[in-house]
Amino acid sequence: MFPKAKERDLDLIIETFIYLQAEGRRLARSECERVGVSPTQLNVIMLLDQIEALTCSELGRRLATQNSTVTGIVDRMVEAGLVKREQSQEDRRVWRVRLTEHGSRIARQVDVAPWAILRRALNAMEPSEQKQLFKLLRGLAGQVGAEIEKSNGSKREKA
Repeated sequence: MFPKAKERDLDLIIETFIYLQAEGRRLARSECERVGVSPTQLNVIMLLDQIEALTCSELGRRLATQNSTVTGIVDRMVEAGLVKREQSQEDRRVWRVRLTEHGSRIARQVDVAPWAILRRALNAMEPSEQKQLFKLLRGLAGQVGAEIEKSNGSKREKA
């Protein structure tokens, strides 16, 4: 088992992640209510505002969700006039999701405090610290993904 000091340090890291997530959700929820979109829709709007257009597969990877879930999200956003689907000029089999003018207006009027606060905090860090943090978080995300896969595999075996 871990020595007590290391266990305490790990608990502090986990508590920090939970705090950041909870505070981000609280701030985003209040903005979502103000502009009339769901938190997931707001995430998509902010992603597309930064990136311009994504395929559903790319969107699914960035939202860490399955393509079937993304299809439902995009369908509802198309119905609400927030996004549109456009066929790729390079490959007619590929469809990209892009903000409509209405979606872009929401992106401009929303004060997405969690994104802005995190962006300012990250900008205050040295570039080398940013790169190191990114590398560590990517590694952590990979480890979490592996743990989830392992857990899902165990559950399937028991079924």
